[in-house]
Amino acid sequence: MANQKQVGRVATSVVTENGITSVYYHGTPVVRWGGGLIVLNTGGWFTSTTKTRMNQAANQHGLGFAVHQKSRKWFVTYRGETIPFNGNNVTLPA
Repeated sequence: MANQKQVGRVATSVVTENGITSVYYHGTPVVRWGGGLIVLNTGGWFTSTTKTRMNQAANQHGLGFAVHQKSRKWFVTYRGETIPFNGNNVTLPA
């Protein structure tokens, strides 16, 4: 299994611009943080690799969230709360 702590390399990049850092996977900003917010975005791709990239970004950059799936629905656990994805996205206070 790949190192879960480091954001993967395949089709993945990390870009910081104007104080916002984004982890892109296949051109979709799956995690963005800065300006007091963390935004998770599946881009419509509810795949295990998208979820892995989100969790890798959280671990590598100390963002404090974890994404998981139950009964085909996606959730994020953050600051003791479990929050369902609203369509493709979840926005969290940083």
